[in-house]
Amino acid sequence: MIDAENLTKKFDNLTAVDNLTLHVKEGEVFGLLGPNGAGKTTTIRMLCCLISKTGGEARIDDYEIGNVADQQKIRSIIGLLPENVGLYDALSAYKNLDFYGRMYKVKEEQRKERIEHFLKMLGLWERRDASVGTFSKGMKQKLAIARTLIHDPKVLFLDEPTANLDPEASRTVRDFILDLKKEKRTIFLNTHNLDEAERICDRVGILKTRLVAVDKPEKLRESLWGIKTEIQLDAVNDAIVAAVKRLGPWKIEIAGNKLIIGVSEPEKENPDIVDAIGKAGGRIHFVTQVSPTLEDVYLKLVRS
Repeated sequence: MIDAENLTKKFDNLTAVDNLTLHVKEGEVFGLLGPNGAGKTTTIRMLCCLISKTGGEARIDDYEIGNVADQQKIRSIIGLLPENVGLYDALSAYKNLDFYGRMYKVKEEQRKERIEHFLKMLGLWERRDASVGTFSKGMKQKLAIARTLIHDPKVLFLDEPTANLDPEASRTVRDFILDLKKEKRTIFLNTHNLDEAERICDRVGILKTRLVAVDKPEKLRESLWGIKTEIQLDAVNDAIVAAVKRLGPWKIEIAGNKLIIGVSEPEKENPDIVDAIGKAGGRIHFVTQVSPTLEDVYLKLVRS
């Protein structure tokens, strides 16, 4: 659905996006993560035909980015939630959506159905006639998401959809995105919120002008950190460590009364480790799997 090959954007001597190669499948929720200035918003703006590319190629649903004949077709099948929502404060929530629906030439009956559907889904139906200028940030963000969907796009680009929202509004927006995910829409999400990315995204890419890594969150964790078993004991001694080392060529860390062991198949290996520790005189309090967060992975990659 979204294909980029060596996509590049330069502003004078500054390279904002450097040879980005990326493939997002139809119905996938893809999250692009990275620090400020990493090129996330620039990437979305290129893919949405808002700015030109400097080099490389990109396509959305077989329409070519940079091809003048394809630009209007691309814009008709995508929905964009930008960093700044850009709503008309003087208009009501209903009239904002109706205005954008008309711009996309959505038929009147469909406009009415979709406006009511989305405003009810987002808890804004009772405020449909209130001017948007009276809305909170969270309400405006929810309305902007509804506007993004008014023409029933195949692909959604969401740039920091929960930025600057309070926890309750963030949860509402996140739950709504999860509802959209169930509809098998293709969603391209820029976010700083790593917990959000882990809950929502099928795959994530970490961008630092160049694409540093891309995979499923759990695969990134495993590839960068491996799988580790943590065993809390009464005490750790040389006999216990030696007994574990005899079982395999694992990396073993000692942290106080804990053993942290790098394993490859914990379901098979953990029982043998526990048995060996017991035979060496160790008394085990508990055994847990050590799972790094997506934040751990992110920080490791962007700081490298």
